[in-house]
Amino acid sequence: MDKKSLIEKIFGEGKKQGLGDMEVYYSSGRSLSLKVFKKELDGYSLSESEGISLRGVYNGKMGYSYSEKVDESSIELLVRNVIENATVIDSDDEEYIYEGSKEYREVKTFDEELEKVEESDKIKFVKKLEAEALSLDKRVESVDSCVYGDGYGEAIISNTKGLYLHDKSNLAYTYVQVVAKDGNDIKTGFAYRTGNDFSKFDPKEIAKEAVKEATALLGAKSVKSGDYPVIIRNNAAADLLESFSSIFSAENVQKDLSLLKGKLGQKIGSDKFTVIDDPYLEEGLSSKSFDGEGVACKYKKVIDKGVLKTYLHNLKTAKKDGIETTGNASKGSYKSSIDISPSNFYVEKGEKSLDEMISKIGSGIMITELQGLHSGLNSISGDFSLAALGYEIKDGKIAGPVEQITVAGNYFEMIKNIEDVGSDLKFGLPGEAYIGSPSLKIKKLAIAGE
Repeated sequence: MDKKSLIEKIFGEGKKQGLGDMEVYYSSGRSLSLKVFKKELDGYSLSESEGISLRGVYNGKMGYSYSEKVDESSIELLVRNVIENATVIDSDDEEYIYEGSKEYREVKTFDEELEKVEESDKIKFVKKLEAEALSLDKRVESVDSCVYGDGYGEAIISNTKGLYLHDKSNLAYTYVQVVAKDGNDIKTGFAYRTGNDFSKFDPKEIAKEAVKEATALLGAKSVKSGDYPVIIRNNAAADLLESFSSIFSAENVQKDLSLLKGKLGQKIGSDKFTVIDDPYLEEGLSSKSFDGEGVACKYKKVIDKGVLKTYLHNLKTAKKDGIETTGNASKGSYKSSIDISPSNFYVEKGEKSLDEMISKIGSGIMITELQGLHSGLNSISGDFSLAALGYEIKDGKIAGPVEQITVAGNYFEMIKNIEDVGSDLKFGLPGEAYIGSPSLKIKKLAIAGE
């Protein structure tokens, strides 16, 4: 049975059982992961998923249910579970089914060519990536991880108000982690690429980046404790933004779980600091036409030159605040309830290259890696204390690698003290969102070392 016919049958049964407005969410996906170790395929994973969920209003409450069976046998169970779920809901928050936006912008997130790449070519690629990493420097002792993966996803949102939306996307990623050794000194280096154009994945380029990262850190020392001017390199700045991205959620603001509550229209950061949520970003891995509730997505500056312009909303939080949703409802899969997340979420780049930023800092620290992000920070208070790696800067030049240091501060204070923003915007590996940042020059942060 085709999806449209199945959805109509679900709505028909729901109406019979007393449901009001209803919405069906269908998703399917496939993911492949290949891992190579010592020239051999060491890991192979191919998984597929498919499922369907139903949201419906029963006696004024929204109920949820889902099934992994996408056929007529699931209809009765889906409807019954929605009714049962709605009867035990004790939240006073009003939820409703969206009738649809006036216009939806077309977003290209699917590359037909990626689907045509032979599995044998993917295996050859990841084997070559490992071989390149091992050949570039004698100090490279081993390759810890060498992975290629890709995936495909499809989603349909349809409701009893006449909305029917369809989306499909695919992506690929690869990463390699090398181990370099010089005497008793051991360091690791990591490099990755993402996108949905397999032809742009260059094993030599990726391996070179990982090897350079590892070998450049050999001989690293600590520094004296103190307050230092700091450059947080793009990848580390993106990791930090990702860790604090929940502060922009309207749901967290409404639950008093964000210190941004009551700060709309106020200056909360440096003039140099602009944060954008762009669902239409070209080659953005979280680009999309509509959100998890079927609302047309919107480009927005969440922070504009230091001024907080908006929180990220879904329909429920927007109604609570008496405003329009920002189109940031998220639904991780057919099993998930409605949440909030950004799309392509990034700090707007500046004009200076990283080398220019280093030359102008005089003396300070450049942080290239932050460790313990899940345990060493508090997204509510903004406080963080994180182990870090990087380089000492003296007289505007890299003086040597740095290790065994801890960087500490408060995120809300840090963004006020951004003195410069680089031109080197870089995005991390995709997760719930696609998050990026250029390098950031901070007036000062506390560094604990020797």
